[in-house]
Amino acid sequence: MSSSSSSIPNIAKDAVLLKSISLEGSQEVRGYDFNKGVNYDALLSSFLTTGFQATSFGQAVDEVNRMRSWRLSDEPIAEDEIQYPDIESRKQVKCKIFLGYTSNLVSSGVRETIKYLAQHKMVDVLVSSAGGIEEDFIKCLAPTYLGSFHIPGVQLRQQGLNRIGNLIVPNDNYCKFENWVMPILDEIVKEQKEQGIVWTPSRVIARLGKEINHEDSIYYWAYKNSIPVYCPALTDGSLGDMIYFHSYKTPGLVIDVVGDIRAMNNEAVFARHTGIIILGGGIIKHHICNANLFRNGADYAVYINTGQEFDGSDSGARPDEAISWGKIKMNANPVKVYADASFIFPLLVAQTFAKDFK
Repeated sequence: MSSSSSSIPNIAKDAVLLKSISLEGSQEVRGYDFNKGVNYDALLSSFLTTGFQATSFGQAVDEVNRMRSWRLSDEPIAEDEIQYPDIESRKQVKCKIFLGYTSNLVSSGVRETIKYLAQHKMVDVLVSSAGGIEEDFIKCLAPTYLGSFHIPGVQLRQQGLNRIGNLIVPNDNYCKFENWVMPILDEIVKEQKEQGIVWTPSRVIARLGKEINHEDSIYYWAYKNSIPVYCPALTDGSLGDMIYFHSYKTPGLVIDVVGDIRAMNNEAVFARHTGIIILGGGIIKHHICNANLFRNGADYAVYINTGQEFDGSDSGARPDEAISWGKIKMNANPVKVYADASFIFPLLVAQTFAKDFK
């Protein structure tokens, strides 16, 4: 057929007008209709069918609600069951929820969201980096301020101001932290020597939560509600700086990390079901996932971070990589939301933990 023919070339017609398979029964893309007014619950619910990361957010809401609603009574009673042999006792056994977060989120206003969860005992295990521990206590002593991502570092250093993204922490805050924590470290060393107390990182954090005695604190509520807080790198921050200075004044403090790795792993090993919610990456992400390896994987998982997997980092790895290691179960439906947790996580809590709280 010549190029001057009036008929559409078959090759072009077949390429452009390729016949589709039927998608009948599949979910249609549909966003929120503001003609119905401003209804935030309906708006957030509509994200599930909006597409892109909005849909991932909606899937994360569903995954968190699945871990919150699970009860051992959902599972058949095994013939060799001894601990929970009847339906009523099994109804009381819930999914153990691990919440991990990086230090920057405690520096930010996400701290108040995490505090809410600890205050009302909505999660069972907390895992953070050292900054996520100390920044909570420091905020009880002095405020963190909003700044800008673009203030020159030299200027801030000369002014005694420290920048965390677009947040500003006066260096005086860390001096106040030193004044507060040093006498507590004195007591900890004294109790270690005189009473033989073995101090693990989680035990140190619980003691600090007791001593701060402040209702704005995450770890005050964790202490009050007996929620264990694990920090596998407790010395990697200002608290480590204080321990360093203190070792010259009152040497002898020993912190037992072996006790905590056993306790952390056993949190997963002896749980009937586990759910993990991880905000950010790094050590907190791996610490939670690795503990769940010892039970052949978590049953539910939600990651919220901006990491990418092309560089092979654990921080950027998708949940599917954790499945390959046995850290998330093969039959799980994990979700990763590629987004900044500073605005996604409060919305997630609004649609899950807080939505039906009475």
